[in-house]
Amino acid sequence: MKKFMMIFAATIILIVAALLLVSPTYLVLKNTDTGEIYEKWKLSEISTFEVEFIHSVNKTPVADIYEIRQKEIILSATRYRGFGAGVPTAIEGDQVLEYDNEGNMIITGYNVTLPSVSYVVGTVYDHILTINETTSINLTQTCGKNSHVTFIIERRHPWD
Repeated sequence: MKKFMMIFAATIILIVAALLLVSPTYLVLKNTDTGEIYEKWKLSEISTFEVEFIHSVNKTPVADIYEIRQKEIILSATRYRGFGAGVPTAIEGDQVLEYDNEGNMIITGYNVTLPSVSYVVGTVYDHILTINETTSINLTQTCGKNSHVTFIIERRHPWD
């Protein structure tokens, strides 16, 4: 009986250790202040995401476009229609300015690795999250008006 209990305990330890080692990595959307998780997406299922909002001063759309590469968040591009506070006014280094069919300015070539990305959503207008250019989520409805939110890459246990 003692040998059985030792084998049983060792098996349980191995199972728990395996679960900890194979915990998938997620892009997590959480409340910056409380840590509450609003949504999470397995990194294996996401390659890009963008956050779009209406600029509070010039009332035109602005989008920050991110890629997920090797478990990191990379700012890859910005899309906007008009100049205003906080939008780029010049290109630097390897950046390229182009215009799309709708007259939006698109700056590519940022390639900036970010440990996390934060927004205050819905202060004046809604913030819309688009994943892989297909799935759209209204962050103001999901998180609440004036919520401070953070996107971060985290390993999460299956029971989280």
